[in-house]
Amino acid sequence: MQGKIIKGIAGFYYVHIAGHGIYECKAKGVFRKNHEKPLVGDNVALDVLDEKTKEGNITEILPRQNELIRPAVANVDQALVIFAATKPEPNFNLLDRFLLMMHQKEIPCIICFNKDDLIDVKKQEQIMAIYEKAECPILFASAKEDRGIAKIRECLKGKTTTVAGPSGVGKSSIINKLQKEVKMQTGEISNKIERGKHTTRHSELITVEEDTYILDTPGFSSLAVFDCEKEEVKKFYPDFVEYEPYCRFQGCNHVNEPDCEVKEAVSRGEINTLRYENYLQIYEECRTRKKY
Repeated sequence: MQGKIIKGIAGFYYVHIAGHGIYECKAKGVFRKNHEKPLVGDNVALDVLDEKTKEGNITEILPRQNELIRPAVANVDQALVIFAATKPEPNFNLLDRFLLMMHQKEIPCIICFNKDDLIDVKKQEQIMAIYEKAECPILFASAKEDRGIAKIRECLKGKTTTVAGPSGVGKSSIINKLQKEVKMQTGEISNKIERGKHTTRHSELITVEEDTYILDTPGFSSLAVFDCEKEEVKKFYPDFVEYEPYCRFQGCNHVNEPDCEVKEAVSRGEINTLRYENYLQIYEECRTRKKY
């Protein structure tokens, strides 16, 4: 049988098999021998030891599509990053850093602004304008008024999505709304292993539908740019692409170079100033970062 690991704790792996439920599994010793470790999100093959108690052994980790270190998870199809449209005001620099990190991993992003019941159309249009060239779908929702949840669920369908965002933006409320129709009991894992209720926070996939999973990650307030050279940062700003061929210098970094068409586009209002200022800050951090 094949399934997906939705949680790993204390040497046990909980594998969801569509139409069958959750199996508590151990990983065979061959994985340790080969220095392999199953991750949440891994698609695995398993031998069922006891169908009644739903216990089994993981015998194979199927090829991974990708792998994230923080959170430790495999086979992520996309990322849903949730910010509040207001209260708190969105930190666009932090949002840009998250987009850059996902671009590095070649993971597509969806941007969702919650609490849209607290803003007017003008504010919504201003936010849209910042990211209109970022090549990311932008959604507005209100968990409080149950608006936009169906659209989010549609975007997640059939995929494994990592969900992230800073504290206080209503991320948990949206996740709870997405789970509202879930048939699987979330307490099933806790019933199998009592100490799972009181352990340190672990990565866990939440089943939205039989083939749809979300990975809830702890709130983040700062995000450094790791393993990125200053010359690489511009690659993760789709906003610049159409203007770069017209820069005077090939390989222009759009910072201090003369006759830079990207800077000209900023001055004409064709590239959002806030996005460009975020780029400059991240570029400078990468330029001055100590290399060990």
